[in-house]
Amino acid sequence: MNFVATRILITIAVGALLIGGAHAESAPEPEIGIRVHIEGGAVKVDVEFLVRATPEEAWAVMTDFDNASRFIAKLHESRILSRTPDVLMVSQKGTMGFGPFTVPLESVSEIRLKPYEAIQSRMLSGNMKKYDSDTTIRREADGSRITYRVESIPDVWIPPLIGPAMVEFETRSRFRQLVEEILRRKAAAAARK
Repeated sequence: MNFVATRILITIAVGALLIGGAHAESAPEPEIGIRVHIEGGAVKVDVEFLVRATPEEAWAVMTDFDNASRFIAKLHESRILSRTPDVLMVSQKGTMGFGPFTVPLESVSEIRLKPYEAIQSRMLSGNMKKYDSDTTIRREADGSRITYRVESIPDVWIPPLIGPAMVEFETRSRFRQLVEEILRRKAAAAARK
């Protein structure tokens, strides 16, 4: 894989970094539905999955920006720059890539919160021309249904034949990690009771 293709993956995957990810050893494999649509320079990604946790448990991980570098692979720094009850300004720095092809990531995003229901993120600066995402959390009998939609315009060209598959792979990996961290924390809380 060449450097340009790797950088494309990295710029699109930054949205998944804003939501989170983690590494747990034994979490079940979530069924994650992903649709990727690339037209012109715009990339649209829709993600939907069910996590067997309450909206409050999912929310705690999805909004843990100050501690995200502890459970997100390759995220070196994540901090809240400012906070009001419903808006955060978040700065993140890290790297992504494959093998020797590693590219630094930096972003500052405005994140609007509606507790336990919705997260809206808009990148203010970083390595994309545009990045807008909406995440919703809906309580269901078996847990919480998470829906994530992003529209972005990377600052690099995306190869039309392999680009969608690469975006899907990176997105699926990040959301699997998110589910693993939610379930890990849920299990740890239950063990303390």
